[in-house]
Amino acid sequence: MNRTVTLPTLDHGDATMPEPAWCTGHTEHQPCHRVDLAHTGPEHAFAFDGSTLLVAMLTQDPYATDPARQRTGLYVEQTGWAATLDYAGLRQLAAALTVHAMHLRMLADELAAIRAREVGT
Repeated sequence: MNRTVTLPTLDHGDATMPEPAWCTGHTEHQPCHRVDLAHTGPEHAFAFDGSTLLVAMLTQDPYATDPARQRTGLYVEQTGWAATLDYAGLRQLAAALTVHAMHLRMLADELAAIRAREVGT
């Protein structure tokens, strides 16, 4: 069953749009311009030594002026984490980044499946 969500906008009144199954929220909870509406999926945090290095989440901007952003993508943000590491710390960071790379590949596969379904509909 296809879900829809209705959100208030400043320029088009209430906007009703299809809501992807992966959507867990919307970037705007207050009225905004329709072009600024976005679906967001669960946030994935990539950590090292108790600090977040990256965050990633599925996102889609159905009313974006750029057609590429209207399709689902994976938003990835790097934090400002920085540290001076010794040999052991550097090896631990490398191991964590290897695990994070595997997780990012799984998210890429999930994204590919979602985009294939978007084309098929």
